[in-house]
Parts: sequence; C-alpha cells; structure tokens
Amino acid sequence: MKWERVLLVAFFGNYLINNVVAGIVSLVPAKSGGGLLTPQYIIYVILAAIVAGLITMWYYRKAPMATWLTGLVFGVSGFVISILTTFVSGVAGVLAQSGSLSQLVSVLPNFGPFLWNWSTLVLFCFWVIPAVLVGWWIGKKMAHPAMVHTPAPMMGGQQM
Repeated sequence: MKWERVLLVAFFGNYLINNVVAGIVSLVPAKSGGGLLTPQYIIYVILAAIVAGLITMWYYRKAPMATWLTGLVFGVSGFVISILTTFVSGVAGVLAQSGSLSQLVSVLPNFGPFLWNWSTLVLFCFWVIPAVLVGWWIGKKMAHPAMVHTPAPMMGGQQM
C-alpha cells in the first residue's frame, strides 16, 4: 500500500464528496421545518457512501492485494483527511477574516464539540463502511478467480 497514493486518492474523494455530491444534493428541494433527518441529508449520505465506494474500487483496481483490512485503512484515511481538511479550512477562514492570532486561539476550542457531534459518526460511517465492503469484495474476488475449463493435454491425438 502506497501511503502517498492513499492520501491523495482519499483527498480527491473528500473533494468530490464535499463539492460535487453537495452540489447535486443542493438541487433537492429543502424541507421546511428542519429536523435532523431531512431528505437532503439522507440523499447526501447515500451519494457520499456511493462515491466513497467508487473511489475505493478505483484505488484497488490494480492493487496486488485487497482485503477488508486494507479497505478499513483506506476508509479511516479518508475520514481523517476529511477531519483535517475541515480543521485547516476553519483555521484558514478565521485567519483570513480576522487576521488575528488571538481570534484564532479563541475559536480553536470550538473544534472539539464539532468533532463530538453525531454528524462526525455519519462521516466515519460513509467513509469506512463502503471501503471495508469494497476491500472485502475485491479480496474475495481475487482469492477465488473464475474457474476456466482447460482441456486435458493430448498425446498422439488422444486425450489423457
């Protein structure tokens, strides 16, 4: 497993999920009244899981070895990349808007409660579950290649 490739592909997947999937979901009419499980959020989670699975499949298409464990590593890498990207974007946004390190320091404690939210668990699930399933499926497919019937060798025009 090449770590630089894992990180780059996971970062690309994070970009697709946060921009392309979110853009597609924004076309779904918003439900008035709010709530935790809106149609937009449900569709977002489903599409994000599909994209995470496709990115995992793309990553493992030429891999010599894929198992559920390597899928787990890829999924956790995608989750960590997503959290780090959120942190860096938040820090850069505060610095760009205020230009003050003291303002940045006063905002940093807000990142902890952000992490301990149920949406972080959803983020973990839509990265890890599809990656583990794809890793397991590809590993199973590699372990049991399709049986191809090969004819018995012939000796002097007769089969053995």
